[in-house]
Amino acid sequence: MNLKVKKITERILKRSSNSREIYLSRIRRDGENKARRGNLSCGNLAHGFAACNDSDKEKLKLLDAGNIAIVTAYNDMLSAHQPYETYPSIIKMAVRDMGFTAQVAGGVPAMCDGVTQGQLGMELSLFSRDTIAQSAAIALSHQMFDGVLALGICDKIVPGLLMGALSFGYLPTIFVPAGPMRSGLENKEKQRVRQLHAEGKVSREDLLSAESKSYHSAGTCTFYGTANSNQVVLEALGLQLPGSSFVNPDDPMRELLTQYACHQLCRITSLGPDYRPIGEIIDEKSIVNALVAILASGGSTNHTMHLIAIALAAGIIINWDDISDLSSEIPLLARVYPNGEADINHFHAAGGTGFLFRQLLNAGYMHGSARTVWSDNFFDYVKESFIENGVINWRESPKESLDESVVVPVKKAFSKEGGIKLLKGNLGRAIIKVSAVMHENLIVEAPAVVIDEQSQLLPMFEAGELDRDCVVVIRYQGPKANGMPELHKLTPYLGILQDRGHSVALVTDGRMSGASGKVPAAIHVSPEASEGGLISKVVNGDLIRVDAIAGTLDLSEEETSLMKREIIAPSISSDEGCGREFFAVCRQNVSQAEEGASFLFPGKHR
Repeated sequence: MNLKVKKITERILKRSSNSREIYLSRIRRDGENKARRGNLSCGNLAHGFAACNDSDKEKLKLLDAGNIAIVTAYNDMLSAHQPYETYPSIIKMAVRDMGFTAQVAGGVPAMCDGVTQGQLGMELSLFSRDTIAQSAAIALSHQMFDGVLALGICDKIVPGLLMGALSFGYLPTIFVPAGPMRSGLENKEKQRVRQLHAEGKVSREDLLSAESKSYHSAGTCTFYGTANSNQVVLEALGLQLPGSSFVNPDDPMRELLTQYACHQLCRITSLGPDYRPIGEIIDEKSIVNALVAILASGGSTNHTMHLIAIALAAGIIINWDDISDLSSEIPLLARVYPNGEADINHFHAAGGTGFLFRQLLNAGYMHGSARTVWSDNFFDYVKESFIENGVINWRESPKESLDESVVVPVKKAFSKEGGIKLLKGNLGRAIIKVSAVMHENLIVEAPAVVIDEQSQLLPMFEAGELDRDCVVVIRYQGPKANGMPELHKLTPYLGILQDRGHSVALVTDGRMSGASGKVPAAIHVSPEASEGGLISKVVNGDLIRVDAIAGTLDLSEEETSLMKREIIAPSISSDEGCGREFFAVCRQNVSQAEEGASFLFPGKHR
């Protein structure tokens, strides 16, 4: 093992020793005391299988067959989740091959950030993760099940399903992906049209045409945002079949992979000799593997919150120092839009996760001894699937990159450091994604332009008030203020200013996610404005320095002077409308970004 990765893992183990032992004791006790189907009353059991076909009903009556829970995030508005419509029938047929039955235990909400971006609904997005975790727990609370197949891909959905499954940590769990849509309009061209529209140089019809050519069919969006980062995380955690994430929905291999995942889950329940409960598969080593995979691939900044919350669900405590320290050691090995011009299909074709993991394992950056749902060690995750005589099988993934503009070996790393860094200073602690930022833009020192809502920027841009060096500060966008929406409505305008030669940065207690691009953005600022963080006291003209090289975020003012300033209240309310009134309890109880931004784990854990 790389010595620094080993040291960081050891400090996580030490920090988590008490909470992890409490978690493991609980899930083992729950597993021993769960209501086995044989212990259910006749009324309980009859309710549980009333809608099954006769064959499945007989198996459940006899109590000699395993029963698999399907927890699905299917809806046909999300392109990534639309293929899941037919998965329950595929799964039920596949588990019958193993003598098992399967039932859809429950559905979870699945909202699309791409639809709600810049709209009021986006303020529910982050809270949907914990709501999904609760929904998954409700689905599994019937205790009719021996294992879980989780159907989910996109932004908050995978973390929420994971957290919910970990609350039933004695159950083996496998995630089943549906794959990305095939490549459409190049992401760089899409970005170009967006900027032209922001400048009034192309029509809305032209913009809609470009967007439709980019997002054009069933499947996950092809850029490397949170959805595709989730897939890399799931493979790195050992909860998804190796190399299975980025097979397209219409590829014949997709259904065979789904069937194989079903068969494999049946093999690892407590009914057989190879029991692999999710609460034991997810441990400190696998969490570090997930962090390393995100950093090496330039993945989503959302995982600086999601992985903290996922780890807490398993009794493991990680923080931004761990992530930043790993990032200083882990090389950047992939360039996928917005960190490059390729999309996720190109990444998969160039070697994909198998090649990436091989490089990281060979260099000692990942824990090869981590257990998975597929094998006893993570070294087996350097493989890819193929079809032979109509049957799915695995072979070694490429040992050389098939396109070094997309993914490279460690010795040819795009950067010596990973894509995410921690910033610290008198403005607080923040995350910055640097993998898509040019070196000359990593340091910005300029006067502040302060706004409280995304829509306030456009009139200023159109009036020419921003044609200068500036640091746009958008506050009251944190979890407690309004649920921490993503702020991509700002991206085209800031990109235009940067292209005009201005030195520009963004500072916010909100999010930018995996689509963070070429403009340096200090995001997730903690403490947030609603918690009295210094960002709540910034005024127009304050000189702010964002230094992604030194890792600092400072307001150039004497500390005594800053302390005397009054907190500036938000100019816009986010309490009502579009369902936001139902989430007041979440805003009141949510933790800060570095603590996972979770209302399920509201205490301080750093």
